[in-house]
Amino acid sequence: MAIPGKNDLVPLGILLLIVLFLPPGLAAQLSTEDHLADPGFWPTSTAPSRQDFIGPAGCQSCHAAKVASQATNAMARNLVHAGDSAALLSHPRLTFKVGDYRYLIESRPGHSLYSVTDGKIALSSPLLWAFGTPRVGQSYLFKKDDGHFYEARVTYFPSLQALGFTPSRALAAPKDTEEAMERQVPDSEVRRCFGCHTTASNIGDSFNEATFIPGVTCEACHGAGLKHAADMKEFLAGKQAATATIFNSAHLSPSDQVDFCGACHGTWWDVKLSGTRGVSATRSAPYRLVTSKCWGTKGDGRLVCTSCHDPHQPLQTQASDYDHACLKCHVNSAAAQLTTDHPGKACPVAKKDCTSCHMPKEYVPEMHDNFTDHRIRIAKAGESFRE
Repeated sequence: MAIPGKNDLVPLGILLLIVLFLPPGLAAQLSTEDHLADPGFWPTSTAPSRQDFIGPAGCQSCHAAKVASQATNAMARNLVHAGDSAALLSHPRLTFKVGDYRYLIESRPGHSLYSVTDGKIALSSPLLWAFGTPRVGQSYLFKKDDGHFYEARVTYFPSLQALGFTPSRALAAPKDTEEAMERQVPDSEVRRCFGCHTTASNIGDSFNEATFIPGVTCEACHGAGLKHAADMKEFLAGKQAATATIFNSAHLSPSDQVDFCGACHGTWWDVKLSGTRGVSATRSAPYRLVTSKCWGTKGDGRLVCTSCHDPHQPLQTQASDYDHACLKCHVNSAAAQLTTDHPGKACPVAKKDCTSCHMPKEYVPEMHDNFTDHRIRIAKAGESFRE
């Protein structure tokens, strides 16, 4: 259930119009494909060797607290073996029916079996990987004898406590049971999906599911850590000066910081090029964030993804958890004088829970749930969704 891929590109004419009327504040944003074409590390980029990765255990000796807390973050748990999926194990028999087709996922510890039948022909396959978390939704891949990955046509949605069509994969009238059951995933998409849900899955020109680290762990965002760990060992022993041998996205420009997270959560250009429109785009928080008026003409370092979300910590879910970020720019009293550091006026309505009004939730039908709209604004009751 990652952001839409680039297989469904927008027509050239529409693309030219997008470029022609591009707001100044978006001029520095790039697509993930553009970032990956540049040298250096970027999320989902390929690494030369699996041996360069040391895993969370290798980072723990110096960063014990961060490693421990990051392991509780949803990103660290967004890919598991299907047989270990908490969502499936807590619902050992999930069913879904559309027309003549009946879907079933039966689970027990270590094993989940997916089957589809139209009453005449029945197909089944063990599920292999579960993508996503039980908080939003979980989709599934399996393999067939041909060695290719296939995406199950159904996803588990916690808001329903049941199965539904995998987003953007619904079929009103499948041509046969096989099409009703699955979609073959192209190799390029396999690499992109695993690249955003694992660590060290893309090595050179190959993809090896036997050696990757499930989930987004330290090196998924900081790059391979072997050299950094060795250099720091030498530094602590007094044998060499400290050197910057690990990637830190905090050193990027504001635009690039947002695009960095957007590599998996959807940059402005990724979403535009995919043709995604309407409320479905709220799933891509970086895309919506840079359309905020307070993003300005060149971005603001106080308004990047990590200003509110610490990737080493579990997601905070209360509106009050984010007030501190708003107060980096806004004053909190009408009597307070605006300054260069705090150019934002005080809200005349409330002094807390800013996001409850200025970042309203939008219902996304294919996800059967509400998503926070990261386009910060003065939201008005009954307003239509603005692209």
